[in-house]
Amino acid sequence: MVSPLPSTSGHLVAIGGAEDKSSDLEILRQVFALAPEGNGEVAVIATASRIPDEVLPDYEAAFSRLGASRVHSLGIRDRRQAADADTVRLIEQSSVIFLTGGDQLRLTNVLGGSATLKAIRNRLQAGAVVAGTSAGAAAMPGTMIYNGAASDALRKGAVNLTFGLGLVEGLIIDSHFLERGRFTRLMEVGASNPEHLGVGLGEDAGVIIHPHGILEAIGPGHVIIIDSRDLASSNIAELSMGAPVAVENMILHAMVSGHGFDVEARRYLVADELKAILAEG
Repeated sequence: MVSPLPSTSGHLVAIGGAEDKSSDLEILRQVFALAPEGNGEVAVIATASRIPDEVLPDYEAAFSRLGASRVHSLGIRDRRQAADADTVRLIEQSSVIFLTGGDQLRLTNVLGGSATLKAIRNRLQAGAVVAGTSAGAAAMPGTMIYNGAASDALRKGAVNLTFGLGLVEGLIIDSHFLERGRFTRLMEVGASNPEHLGVGLGEDAGVIIHPHGILEAIGPGHVIIIDSRDLASSNIAELSMGAPVAVENMILHAMVSGHGFDVEARRYLVADELKAILAEG
């Protein structure tokens, strides 16, 4: 098992989508609160979205309400823009980098191997916050889901996986998880990749990925953990494509705000346990 963020100082925050951007701003408030002190600049990257001009103003207004000194709204529509020195400079001076929702395959296609992605990784290493919602969350791991029917994905080959942005290893993140009935998507992934921990994010719910491999649930929704490391058996290797998959001893947890999970130890953390571990640093 590869521990998440083995040499990173910053925090990742993955959000399931449809987070509150106009009322209490509960999740965005926690994202902004994680930023290093003394730097209130935020970069919002809307590469995944087909409608960046509609999406960006909402985040600009939300982060401004939270106290951001400057909000850089970055559409980044193509690989030429992802290589632009001015764009990279704005990311390098920001303490929060936020990836909007949309299409995660567009996000990896445009940013993969770019100077912009290198700058994002460097900022994370240096202690900045990198947050993403919906597609922006799903694209964070080294391996990401980019397609797969919600209704019955527990069939061999029903879920498509490809390389993600590589900001965290050992996790597979799925968004809009409860609202779109995506349990079988992470179950199929767990059957074929038992070493990876499945993280299903409900809407208006998120998870802080702390540098030492501790997950912390935030927001009013649920974070679902699907742990297949101790899978007893599965027939997936013997099946033809499209055949139904059997699994034995796949473990599921439902986390609410204030609860957590130790990725390396594969241990659920109730609120008091999580507080104690985070207090230790």
